Amino acid sequence: MSEVRVRNPYETFRYVGKDLFVEGRRLADLAARWGTPLYVYSAAKIRAQFRRFDRAFAAVPHTVCYALKANSNLGVVNVLAREGAGADIVSGGELARALKAGVPAARIVFSGVGKTEPEMVAALKAGILMFNIESAEELGALDRVAARLRRAAPVSVRVNPNVVVDTHHHITTGRAENKFGVSIGEAEKLYRWAAQRPWLRVVGLQAHIGSQLLDVRPYGETLDKLLALMARLEKAGIFLHVLDLGGGLGVAYKNDRSADPAALARELLPRLKNRNVRLLFEPGRFLVAEAGCLLTRVLYRKEPGHKNFVIVDAAMNDLARPALYDAHHPIWPTRKSRGGSYVADVVGPICESGDYLAKARAVPRPKAGDLWAVMAAGAYGFSMSSQYNTRPRAAEVLVDGAKAHLIRRRETLADLTRGESLPGGRP
Repeated sequence: MSEVRVRNPYETFRYVGKDLFVEGRRLADLAARWGTPLYVYSAAKIRAQFRRFDRAFAAVPHTVCYALKANSNLGVVNVLAREGAGADIVSGGELARALKAGVPAARIVFSGVGKTEPEMVAALKAGILMFNIESAEELGALDRVAARLRRAAPVSVRVNPNVVVDTHHHITTGRAENKFGVSIGEAEKLYRWAAQRPWLRVVGLQAHIGSQLLDVRPYGETLDKLLALMARLEKAGIFLHVLDLGGGLGVAYKNDRSADPAALARELLPRLKNRNVRLLFEPGRFLVAEAGCLLTRVLYRKEPGHKNFVIVDAAMNDLARPALYDAHHPIWPTRKSRGGSYVADVVGPICESGDYLAKARAVPRPKAGDLWAVMAAGAYGFSMSSQYNTRPRAAEVLVDGAKAHLIRRRETLADLTRGESLPGGRP
């Protein structure tokens, strides 16, 4: 397996004496000021991850388009925009967020299987880099919208390469049974059709094979299939200048294994010698996961005899990944103690048996009021959160050196019913 061992993937989170800091701020101070549950992100770690990815492909023309789905907070996206990142979006809302956060439209790619015509209109008017098309009907809809607006639509077809990857079955995206993309044979037909349409401009080719991938070899297998398709298209007079290999590089959740962009470059670049193409990547998790934690306080201990429970104030509405994927997130105390370890299920207040942050986990022996940091929570944390059980969503804080910025305030009880009304129109 091609990977790198990272001794401390959370290098901007460190203990100073007994207290856990992120960059120059003590986490306990942030919780005291803004309460819990609280998402905290390290700007330095986000920058470091982007630069690590960007440097790996410095030898070739490339663009790194951050996948907003991972964490779409304007403050987080702005950190990456200032580094030169583009954006991978899957909705009109993400388009608006990317633009507001400072991402140039010319560095935005629009992915997803269900683009609506109003979303296509907004993206065309903004002047995005390209649409990653996922079906013949979607391509026809874009053709109609572009003709109506009299604006040429830049097109890339998303190919489903039917490549096997080692990841959770919910986050594979490049197998034949997945809903994403089209077969290589159908893609060739779509390109031939699009090349004849006056308001479609064929520019690229895209594939995205899955998420949380630690082995880079499937990317090489995918690239081989894409290059074979490009060769057939070139014989038909269709030339593509953007090659989008999606995202999916994994991070260290359970141990110190994290995917290595340099290993990815070594896998891909020898295959691209003498190719006049711009590489495009859509990393999300890799850029932000290890940059974030979720702070939560211990409420109670429950010891029925057969197992132990630690009840905390964060729940599956705040961090859904453990409930959805049985995902592992390290849990660190924000203050070290000598109390010994304690094996327990760490659960939240929600009325679901699936509401847990960890199962049978060795954690510091808890007492009410203890503050814990649920690590690797910067991706698919807040962005997948909800108001289930009518719980206000958490606040978000971005730490940059010694400065802490509130980048999303905590929701209030009034926020929970905003926009609702009783029958008859009474608010």
